[in-house]
This record gives sequence, structure tokens and C-alpha cells, in this order.
Amino acid sequence: MAEIFDRRFYPEIGAGGFTRIDGTIPFYQRVNAVLKSSDILLDYGAGRGVGHIEDVCEYRRSLRSFRTKAARVIGVDVDEAVMLNPSLDEAHVFHPKDRLPLDDASIDVIVSDFTLEHIADPLQTASELDRVLKPGGWLCARTPNRHGYIALANRVVPKAMTMRVLNVVQPERKEEDVFPAMYQMNSFGRLLKLFPADRFEHFSYSFDSEPTYHANNKILYKSMQIVHYLTPPALRSLLMVFIKKRL
Repeated sequence: MAEIFDRRFYPEIGAGGFTRIDGTIPFYQRVNAVLKSSDILLDYGAGRGVGHIEDVCEYRRSLRSFRTKAARVIGVDVDEAVMLNPSLDEAHVFHPKDRLPLDDASIDVIVSDFTLEHIADPLQTASELDRVLKPGGWLCARTPNRHGYIALANRVVPKAMTMRVLNVVQPERKEEDVFPAMYQMNSFGRLLKLFPADRFEHFSYSFDSEPTYHANNKILYKSMQIVHYLTPPALRSLLMVFIKKRL
């Protein structure tokens, strides 16, 4: 239903199955650009692999798939559903307060797609990502901007009403894919403190994709397009995070 609705506003979706401002494509294109065939990739917050299982766009699925592009793909998550993720060579369940079940400096590329917003202890998480990442390795993450309208709205809506609101504005969203959001790692300033410039190079930017919270309502969708058009970069809804660990 969402794709059919998008076609009204982005007719180019008929040529390949994606819009000109699809956020998944530029994120994963850049991940593919830094990934080498000899690399070990860690999917941090891999979950059940919903993007590999349910995405109707073959091109997006191909960009997300790394098993034929990297030497090994490892997935970790706090949810046991990660053990069923079809996109991984190796999967682990871990507790957020514990060390990752990985050796020091064992990972070349870390991919974290819509996971950082759920982190309750950013210092612990940043420390562990730093520990397992090799010098010269990449942290690539897509996450809501703490200062964008999506994160602001989520913080305003009472927790007890979150699922009810999502059922209205994102009717296709499954309850099993909804997790509490903390937004503790979700600004450029915060990321710079967690991954300081003397040890990491930052190549991140903000981004607005097509509206995703619109309840399949034409007027609301058009209104959100206008909001996106008028939004300054600092307040765009997404952060595309690309951080390289210095040698």
C-alpha cells in the first residue's frame, strides 16, 4: 500500500521501485563504496533481517546484501530473532551491558541501520564499537536526527500511546519491529564526543527521504513534503553517519 501511495507523488518509482529521494539507497550505496571483498562486516542491531525479507524492491535488497561482497557477515542483536536473520554468516545475541562477543580489532566495517536511537548507554556502546573496529575501519549508521521532527514527535507522544499512533501514521509497520527510542547518540555533536576527532574522521551528513509518517493521507503527505523542503540541514529527519577510525 505504501509503495502505491508513493507513486502518486514520485512517478519514477515505476522505474526500479524506488523514489529519487529514497534514503535506503544512498546509505547502502556508500556502505558498498567503502566495503572491500576481504572485509569482515558487523551488522550491529541486525534483528530478524526485515529489509532482506520484506523489501519489495530488488535493487534495495541487493544493496543491503553483503554475503557475496564481504569475507564474512556477522550480526549481533539483543533480540533472539537475529538467529533467524537470513543475511548473516554468523549471529550472536548479547546483553547491552556486556562486551560484544567479538575479538578486539576484528571488524573492518560496522553497519547499524536504525539502531543507535535505541541505545540506552551510549558510552558503553561507543566503547565496544571502538574496541572491535580495526584501525582504518568504518562505522556506517543511519538513524533519526535528535533535532528532527520524527524524533521530536516521538519524544512528545506518551509511551503508552506510541503503538496506537504508529498504527495510524504507519499502518504497515509491524509491532515486532517497534522498540523504545532514547536518542542518546543522535546528533553530530554527541557523535563527535563519543568518537573524538583525534581518533576518528567524520564524514556524516543529514538527510530527508520521502515522508514515512503520513497515514496514507494525501493532504498529510503533501504537507510533510513541504516541511521537508523548508527544513534546514540541521533539522532534517535523518543522520547518515560515516565515521572512519584513524590508523
